[in-house]
Amino acid sequence: MRVNRILLSSALILVALVIQVSVLARLHLPGAVPDLLLLTVLGLAMVYGHVGGALVGFGAGLLADLAPPADHAAGRYALVLCVIGYFAGLIRPENGRLKSATGPMAVVVAAAVGSTLLYAGVGALVGDTAARHVGLPGLLFSAALYDLLLAPFVVPAVMWLARRCENDPLDETGPAAKAGDISSGWLSSGTGLRVGDSRSGLGALKARARTRSARVGRIKGVKRL
Repeated sequence: MRVNRILLSSALILVALVIQVSVLARLHLPGAVPDLLLLTVLGLAMVYGHVGGALVGFGAGLLADLAPPADHAAGRYALVLCVIGYFAGLIRPENGRLKSATGPMAVVVAAAVGSTLLYAGVGALVGDTAARHVGLPGLLFSAALYDLLLAPFVVPAVMWLARRCENDPLDETGPAAKAGDISSGWLSSGTGLRVGDSRSGLGALKARARTRSARVGRIKGVKRL
């Protein structure tokens, strides 16, 4: 990953983790806790792609596993967010830009349900049966609801920051493309010729010059006769 991606991802993940642990977890809402860390990973994955999303998800999940008051085995949430980040990156929109809110909202709901199920499944493998006592259907519904309500304020902002730090020179809407459009328009308006047809225009001028020289040669030959 690039240095700017690592720095931005680390900063956003730290902020999301602090807010989730110190604020959201203390609201004592019924069911699950709003997963701000998951939404941050989704926003970054839909800009960086599946590889970047998997790396960001693994790092974010591992940090959440080690941060207090974590009461589960280390690596459990890292595996969950790594898988979620990978699949979210596979459906990255073109140029990292959202064309509608329907697709991202569906991704948020699927990620909330999938992460809860995967977390509970990994917990069952290691002997953690806390999800059974809390009630898995209630966790699924509350997780999807909370994340869906929080997503419009988090995912677009994270994607915007990620695109701003990319500075992709190949972006068609970037400053270089605008400068190219302005220069081409200036050249076409000043010369009356299109930039793409400059070679053909020069060829036509050369052909006219040859025709005139041939005519002058013929006239001179007639006068000599």
